[in-house]
Amino acid sequence: MEIRVTGYAHPDAQLLIAEVQQEYVRRYGDGDATPVDAAEFEPPQGLFAVAYDESGLPLATGAWRAREGGEPGLADGDAELKRMYTRPEARGRGLARAMLRFLEQSAREAGRRRMVLETGTKQPEAIALYRSEGYADTVKFGIYRCEPESVCLAKPLVEAAVPVS
Repeated sequence: MEIRVTGYAHPDAQLLIAEVQQEYVRRYGDGDATPVDAAEFEPPQGLFAVAYDESGLPLATGAWRAREGGEPGLADGDAELKRMYTRPEARGRGLARAMLRFLEQSAREAGRRRMVLETGTKQPEAIALYRSEGYADTVKFGIYRCEPESVCLAKPLVEAAVPVS
């Protein structure tokens, strides 16, 4: 597998975005209505990546965008994880975990201090992945924060300073 930074408008990114939206329709009855601007995923304020197999077939996607305080649940220096998706035929190979770690490293290198995400209770495999990677419940944010199916998680991207005694 190779992870490439493609940008939001790349045809492979658009293909996988359409597929993840259909996954949301299947699970929740509607696509994700969170406002998204392609420019939010341009470095250094964000990043959009696609994972490919050896033959160049796009299998997975993931992205992050810079977020700041001013909205409940968000803080200055946050990076919001978006559009994590692995095609059904490629699941169980560790692609999502590899993509998540790639995105965390990219956000860390861009100076982001915490990764936040919103998912839902009808995506238990996603929740299990995030929790296994150190994500914990956080204050809900975004347009779904009042929905009972919404789950918001966060993980520090920088180590807390240890006081010297």
